[in-house]
Amino acid sequence: MSSENLPQSPERAESPEQQRRKPRVAVVFGGRSSEHGISVVTAGAVMKAIDRTKYDVLPIGITTDGRWALTADEPERMAIIDRKVPDVDRLAESAEGSVVLSVDPGSREVVYSEPGSVPKALGEVDVVFPVLHGPYGEDGTLQGLLELSGVPYVGAGVLASAVGQDKEYMKRVFLSFGLPVGPYEVVRPREWDRDPAAVRKRIVDFASEHGWPLFVKPARGGSSMGITKVDGLEGLDAAIEEARRHDPKFLVESLLRGREIECGVLEFEDGPRASVPAEIPPVTAHEFYDFEAKYIDSATGLVPAPLTEEQTAEVQRLAVAAFDATSCEGLVRADFFLTEDGTFVINEINTLPGFTPISMYPRMWQESGVSYQELVDRLIQAALTRSTGLR
Repeated sequence: MSSENLPQSPERAESPEQQRRKPRVAVVFGGRSSEHGISVVTAGAVMKAIDRTKYDVLPIGITTDGRWALTADEPERMAIIDRKVPDVDRLAESAEGSVVLSVDPGSREVVYSEPGSVPKALGEVDVVFPVLHGPYGEDGTLQGLLELSGVPYVGAGVLASAVGQDKEYMKRVFLSFGLPVGPYEVVRPREWDRDPAAVRKRIVDFASEHGWPLFVKPARGGSSMGITKVDGLEGLDAAIEEARRHDPKFLVESLLRGREIECGVLEFEDGPRASVPAEIPPVTAHEFYDFEAKYIDSATGLVPAPLTEEQTAEVQRLAVAAFDATSCEGLVRADFFLTEDGTFVINEINTLPGFTPISMYPRMWQESGVSYQELVDRLIQAALTRSTGLR
C-alpha cells in the first residue's frame, strides 16, 4: 500500500480565534492506581513549571474512583506535606462535577457538568500532558482515549505505554532485541488461583538456581509500590499477597548484585538522546529503593554517576536502544544494574517517570544542560507537532 493510501488523522482548520490564543495544555493527573498521590505531586511540579506566557493550563484531576474532576490551578496545594501525599478529592472544585473530553476527533471541546445543571463548555484543548502513573493512565488506556479524541499528548503512544507498564512483556521485548535482562519468573492470576502450591515450588526452584533473596513485585505497577524483598520461604506468601494487592499478576526476580544506574532519554528533533546517567546509592534506612525512600525520605542519587567514559557511553547506548525497542516517544527513564562483572543489565523502563524537580529524570537532564522548565516546554512542543493516529 502506498503512503498516500494510509489512514491519516483528520486535518483541523484553525479558526482566527484559535490562531490568536495561546495553546491550551490540559494537565491530567491522579487516577485509579495506587500511585494516585505521587501523580498529584508530579502534576503540581509540572503546572508550576509551565510557561504561562506561552500556554494556558487546564488542570484535570481523576479521582480514585475514576471521576474526571475540575481542579483549581493551585500547584502549591499539590505537594507532600507532613509525609502525606495529596489527592484529587481534596483539590476538586466540586464533589460531583465531572469533566468530559469529546471523542469526536473533529472537536477537542472539554465540557464540565454537574447534576441538575446545564453542561458548561470549557473550550478546546490543544495538548494533554498526562502525569498519571500506573494502571488506568500510564498503561496505554488514557493514550487510547486521546487517540480516539484526536488530541495530541505528551509521551509514549498506546503500544509503548502498555509494554512499558507490563514488566513481563517489557522483558520479552528487550530479550527479542538482544538487550540484557536478569532472571525472572512470571505468575499469572489463573496459575496462583488454581494451584498455589505448584507456584511456590516453582519459586523455590527458581531460588535454588539463583539464590535468595528474591524480589516479588506487581507486574504492572511503579514507584516501587507492592514490592517486597524476600529472604526465605517464610516470607514468601506475605510478599505474594502484597504484590497481588496491586496486581493479580506478579513477577519474581533474583537479586542482581551491583550498582543501580539510571539514564534518561528525551526525544529531540533529530531523534532520542540519552542524558548523563545517575546512580542510586545503597539506602541504609530501607531494604531497597522503595516508595518511602524515593518520595517521602527523598533519597539522594548521584548525578552524574561516577562511571568511566566507556561505562557512561554503554549505558546511554542501552537506554536509547530500550527506547527504540519499545517504540517510545517523548521520554523514558531506563533503570539498570551494573553487575559485579562489569556488565549492564536492564531492569525496566518508565514511560512516565517521576517528574518532580527532585526526581531522577529531571535531575539527570538538568545535569545534561536542560532545565526543568525547558524539559517541560520541549515535551509540550514535541506533542503539539506530533499527530495522533498511525505515525
